Amino acid sequence: MRRWLLPIIFILIVSVGLVGCGSSETGSGEVEQIRIGYFPNLDHAAAIVGIEKGFFKEELGDIEPEFVHFPNGNDFINALDAGELDIGYVGPGPAINYFLGGGDVVILSSAANGATLIVAHKDSGIRTLEDFAGKSFGTPGNGCTHNVQLEEMLLEKGLKSNRVGGNVEHQPRIPPASVASLFEAGQVDAYAAPEPWGTYLVEEGLAHVVVEWDEVEWGTTLSSVVLVSTKAFVEKHPEVVEKVLRAHIKSVQFAQANKDQTLELVNDRIYALTQERLPENVLDKAWERMVVTYETHADALQEWAESSHRLGFIDTEPNLDGLVDTSLLEKVLNGDVAAK
Repeated sequence: MRRWLLPIIFILIVSVGLVGCGSSETGSGEVEQIRIGYFPNLDHAAAIVGIEKGFFKEELGDIEPEFVHFPNGNDFINALDAGELDIGYVGPGPAINYFLGGGDVVILSSAANGATLIVAHKDSGIRTLEDFAGKSFGTPGNGCTHNVQLEEMLLEKGLKSNRVGGNVEHQPRIPPASVASLFEAGQVDAYAAPEPWGTYLVEEGLAHVVVEWDEVEWGTTLSSVVLVSTKAFVEKHPEVVEKVLRAHIKSVQFAQANKDQTLELVNDRIYALTQERLPENVLDKAWERMVVTYETHADALQEWAESSHRLGFIDTEPNLDGLVDTSLLEKVLNGDVAAK
């Protein structure tokens, strides 16, 4: 794929991810339609598989699912907050920040763990974390999951970003699809990348890996994507949420057992939205840097939140009690859907 096409992919993804009304109910309170959010990213494979294989439609029966894609976690949370979204897939950072701000959100399951890669421009002089002193790094969002992971590791090396008086320049809110052009222009030295964008930069010869995904802070246990809803929706429609969870479990298990077909489905979905495909070798290698799973590590989420507070992204000491509730997931797993 030509590098100049990647910003176009991001722009198109942003432009078509529009949200309308929320779920519709009959006079008796029965749900007729449910809106499910997701991102057209590799680590949202569970969502994409569920859409493309028809698992959500199959499990929901007479309830019509409507799938809405988002460019970032802020837009997703805004839709959830406005009642324009019922359930969906998002990064843990936006969900945690919304929860700590008093928002109504509950994590029902993980969808993927890992998927963060720390890369540096090939001519940046950065080979280790210690080399970040006096350099610059970018992140998809200010205080996002990947941002906190990298800054926590830098803090352990005695380094801080200029946001808190350190000598490592932080450039926030750099869309992953824009990093290639910024690297080529020499405008940023390193990047905390969600997959497959880190692998793309490496495969294009623009960057090398500084920290592999499984050596990043909480690399194998921190969810990169979680399935969330509001407590109000779960309490009012637990049977509908169980149906979504059954589809989610089917999707996760399919992705775990069918790598090649899953990557094809993900690329097909990206193509349907953008008319461009990601290189197959990039998707193949990026897949090895993440784990599609419904296993949720609440302790890793709590530790991430504490780090976010320590780094100044969260004002108050975080208490995530009540954020994670996997009881319905466990009910479904112990019922008619066997765990893989």
